[in-house]
Amino acid sequence: MENPKQVYNYTVLLEKEEDGGYHAFCPILKGCHSQGDTFEETINNITEAIELYIESLLAANQPVPKENLIVKPLSVLV
Repeated sequence: MENPKQVYNYTVLLEKEEDGGYHAFCPILKGCHSQGDTFEETINNITEAIELYIESLLAANQPVPKENLIVKPLSVLV
């Protein structure tokens, strides 16, 4: 019997690329990166990358990291 699906919530960061498109990554999932030509495509691609990452952890009976990221914008005067 297949395990029921579970929802995982993660923070992803997107950066605009100089030559167009976006780069996205999920800091808590080391090495989980993707990219796309548009914002929407990048979101779809990083979502798929996260799904595959988690599926590979589950298949290997490895723990799935829990989100522990704190996002705090800072202003620095130099």
